[in-house]
Parts: sequence; structure tokens; C-alpha cells
Amino acid sequence: MSLQPMRLMIGTLAFAGLVKAGMMLGERPELFGEIEPRRLFGAAEAAAPSAPQATAETLKAAAPESCPLPEEMFEALAQERDLLADQKERLSQRRAEIELANEKLRIETRRLEELKVEVEGLLARVEQAQTADVDRLVALYRNMKPKEAAGIMNDLDIEVTVMVLGTMSERDAAPIMAAMSPVRARAISKIILERSKLPGDQDLNGVRLQ
Repeated sequence: MSLQPMRLMIGTLAFAGLVKAGMMLGERPELFGEIEPRRLFGAAEAAAPSAPQATAETLKAAAPESCPLPEEMFEALAQERDLLADQKERLSQRRAEIELANEKLRIETRRLEELKVEVEGLLARVEQAQTADVDRLVALYRNMKPKEAAGIMNDLDIEVTVMVLGTMSERDAAPIMAAMSPVRARAISKIILERSKLPGDQDLNGVRLQ
């Protein structure tokens, strides 16, 4: 029920009461004495409930205080967009740096692989040359008389002597070692025996060359 019809009804009832009071006043004035009509109207108006008025203060109090303004929202969005752009730029730079490092690594890997192939080729050629040289020495001492070969090997470097005699067959090496000095022959025999072992297991103590 709205306030306007209620106020109209209250006013009508108040007016009817005034009319009735006036009639009673005319018939028996001693009951009311002197009553001013405007007092009655004032009392009627005071009895009517006042409608609440929506003031600016109540609207302001009801409004949320944390509601951002459009300008603040646009500024926040702009800042977030700039931040995302900066992060994207940094990620792009980092990606470029990683790609450059990977490219350098690939180049270095290819260079090392080429160097490895080159070194392996050199080692293979050196080994082939050494094998060929040893084979020539073996053939040379095999064609000598055992006594002559033993005389040379008594003064030859011990490593070369061991390599040559170790490459020879037992049939070719036995006569040469038999003609060598006993000390030299024992040293060569010991070295040939120990070289087949692991480096940590080899025992060359007590080997005499002279």
C-alpha cells in the first residue's frame, strides 16, 4: 500500500473528526472550551506518518565505496597491458639468446667431431706406420744370423728389443735370445711376461738390463 492514499485517508478522517467536533461544539460548547481549528489540523498532520525521503547522503552511504571509476579501470588495464608487453619482450630476447647459444653449441660440436675424425685418422696412420716399421725390423733381424742379431740387441734400446722379439714367432726369437747375454735375456723375458698384465699388476722390480 502506497503512502499517498494513506495520507489522503488520514486527512479525510481528521476532517470528519473536525466536523463532528464542530457540531458538538455548537450543541455543547462547555465540553471543549475554546479549541482552535488549526490545532486540530496540526494534530492530524502530526499523527500522519512521515514518508522516508531518499537524500543524497543516504544514496552515497548505500553506494559501495570501492567501486572504481572508469578512468582508474582504464589506467589499470593499460598498466597491465604494458607489463605483459614487457614480459613478452623479455621472453623473446631470452629465446633469441638461447637459440644463439644452441647454434654456437652445434657449431662447436661439429668442429669437435671433425677434429675427432682427423685425430683418429692421424692415429691410424701412425699406428700403420709403426706396425710397418716393426714388421721391417722383425724381417731384418729374422734374416740375420742369431749371433749377429743378439750382439746388436744386447746394446739396442730395451723397448725396441722387446717390441721386435715380442713380434717375432717363438721359432725366430729363441735362437736370438739364446745368443744374448743372460742378464739381457732375463730382463727381456720378464718384460714380455709382465706387459700382458694390467698396468697396476705389472711388477718390473729387480729387472736388470746389464
